[in-house]
Amino acid sequence: MITVKENEVLKNLGQRLKNARLESNDPQKEFAFRIGVSIPTLYKMEQGSPSISIGTWIKALSMLGKLDDFDKLITPGESLFERYEALEKTKNRQRVRRRKIK
Repeated sequence: MITVKENEVLKNLGQRLKNARLESNDPQKEFAFRIGVSIPTLYKMEQGSPSISIGTWIKALSMLGKLDDFDKLITPGESLFERYEALEKTKNRQRVRRRKIK
């Protein structure tokens, strides 16, 4: 069962897909053909239907030159240890810069 919030997110995604397609002056028929789906399936995508496969979304994003955006959906978490280590390196560099050689 899809929640109201999830449905809203899908509808917004579909609208952004439609806007991107229109900005590139790509008619539904041609865009649907290029991503390998029927016009009704593309229409469902643009309406935010949850039944569209992730592979179809990947193909559509690729055709629009936005595949890198998909890669940012779930970014790996940052390690607190790595963050602390980077902070310590920064502190050490600042200390070195403050010293004057006589």
